[in-house]
This record gives sequence, C-alpha cells and structure tokens, in this order.
Amino acid sequence: MDWGIRNRLSRIILRNDNRALMLAVDHGYFLGPTEKLEVPKKTIAPLLKYCDSLMTTRGVQRTSVDPTYPIPIVLRVSGGSSIIGEDLSNEEITTSIKEAIRLNACAVAMSIFVGSKNEKQTVVNLGKLVNEAEEYGIPVLAVTAVGKEMARDARYLSLACRIAAEQGAHIVKTYYCDDFEKVVQSCPVPIIIAGGKKLPEKDALKLTYDALKAGASGVDMGRNIWQSENPVPMIKAVRAIVHQNYNVDEAWKLYIKLCNEKKSKPQKQNQVKSKSDRPNANNKNRPSANNKNRPSANNKNRPNANNKNRPNANNKNRPSANNKNRPSANNKNRPSANNKNRPSANNKNRPSANNKKN
Repeated sequence: MDWGIRNRLSRIILRNDNRALMLAVDHGYFLGPTEKLEVPKKTIAPLLKYCDSLMTTRGVQRTSVDPTYPIPIVLRVSGGSSIIGEDLSNEEITTSIKEAIRLNACAVAMSIFVGSKNEKQTVVNLGKLVNEAEEYGIPVLAVTAVGKEMARDARYLSLACRIAAEQGAHIVKTYYCDDFEKVVQSCPVPIIIAGGKKLPEKDALKLTYDALKAGASGVDMGRNIWQSENPVPMIKAVRAIVHQNYNVDEAWKLYIKLCNEKKSKPQKQNQVKSKSDRPNANNKNRPSANNKNRPSANNKNRPNANNKNRPNANNKNRPSANNKNRPSANNKNRPSANNKNRPSANNKNRPSANNKKN
C-alpha cells in the first residue's frame, strides 16, 4: 500500500487504538433536507471536535464545514437517485478525483448495491474509482447499501463486503447484524458500521458496543447522533465506547450525566443575579438621565422652580409678605402696638403704679 494511502487512512482509523468515529452528514445527497439536518452548518458545528472524520458531500463541505478546522474529510462521490425515485441503486460517480484533491479529502466514498437491478453498474464503478484514486494516493470507502428488498443478515452482508474488498476498497461500511463476527472474518479490510435509522439512545450505544466487540474498526454514525435530543452528550458517549472501551452501562451513565449537566446550566445562571437586575448602563432600575425615578429637572417630585410643594414666591404655604399666617405688621396675632394682648400702658393687667398690690 502506498505511503499516501496509509497516511490518509491513519487519520480516519486512529493509530493508537485502530478505531474510528466517523460522523455521517451525507444523507442529503438522496434524502434532501433530512430532519435535524435541514441546516447542515448548524448541525455539524457543535459535533465537529468530537469525531475523528466527517463523511459529507462536496456541496455541504464547501458551504457548511469550517475550512480552518483540521477535520479529515471522507468525500461521497456517488449519487444520481433520490428517495422518491424508482430505484435508489441507480447511482453513478458524480464527483471527480481532481475535485476530491481540491477539497483535500482523506478518502472518497461510494455505494454499491449487491443483488439489486444496478448491481453491475455500481460494482464496476467501484473498481474504476479505486483505479483512479490510487493514482493519487487516496483511499476508497465502499458502502454496502441495502435496498428495501434486501435482507440484512450475515450471509448477504458477508457477500457484499467481500465483493467491495475484492474490487480494491480500503475500508468497507456496512450494517451490523447477528453473527457479525462472520462478516468481519470474511472481509480482509477494516469494517465500520452504519448507524442506520434513529434508535433510542441506549440501543444506539449497544449497537456501537456490540459491533466493536464483534470486530468492527469503528462506526460511521449520523442520525443516531444528530437526531438525538442531546447530540453532543450522545457523540461523547459513543466516543467513550469507541476510544475509551466503555461498556453500554458506563456509556449510558455518561450520557445521562452530560444531559443533566446541560439542564443544570440554565438553573445556575438563574441563581446568579441577571443582568437586568444588576445596576449597569442598560439597567432601567439604575438612576440615570432617562430614569423617571431619578430626581431631575423634569421630575415633579424634585423640589424645583416648577414644584408647587417647594417654598417659593408663588407658594401660598411659604411665609411671605402676603401670607396671613406670617407674623407681620398686619397680623393680629403678632404682638404690636395695636395688639390688646400685648402689655402696654393701657393694659390693666400690666403692673403699674395705679395697680393695687396683690
């Protein structure tokens, strides 16, 4: 095997444990806007750092994958049929090797449909793809696609995987089944399993564990990760099985723990004083130039020239020259020369020379 092929394969199946966690997001090539993959960029971004490689199409790679992030790309290069068409097996090569090189792909991938109407077409195309890809040191991943009428048992999958390997595929992606050990033993190249349709999270973890235990080199999972209600905890739990040898129960506990931590974060944030309650430039409760509760030139409750409650020249309650309650020359209650209650020369109650001594 050429150095370039071995180097690229080592970025997909990691050397330290010979295991692979591939994230599949190529479903749109025949399913269109799949549920929870309607906006690929939004789906991919939070998961990218937890997978070893990404299986995608050139369109999604260019529009939805960060080119500055060092993720190995497994580029799907086949297509031509859709979910509403008559025959999904009617696929051709749609993306050239030159395009794969431009996109810096670590591998190219295509489907073969063993036992279908277009079996010969897809198997021959696989052989041609291997011929061209090996000229440039690019490995080929063959997907043993299964139509509606095909059984997913060890006999059929062993046949399909062996044919793919015989045509020169460097990795084969297939489905898990009972007696999967027989499928692995009959295929001379590494096998990774497809996740398939969405399963309950614990069942998907069991699928991963059972496949690895039976000899698979890894998983290429899509819907069982990003269609989960908790995709990041799910991919972390799958990764724990693939690279940390967790069993199903350990991975499930990790998944639950990560989900609980995710839920507790908003609660912790609520315990901290929210920004709206903290005095700051944007806090309406903080006294400011625009705060009606702050004493200002326009605040009626603030003593000012226009405040009726403020003592001023126009305030009747303010002692003034015109205020009857203010002691003045005209105030009868003010002691004066004319006030009868004021002791005077004419006040009989005032001690005087003419007042008999008591």
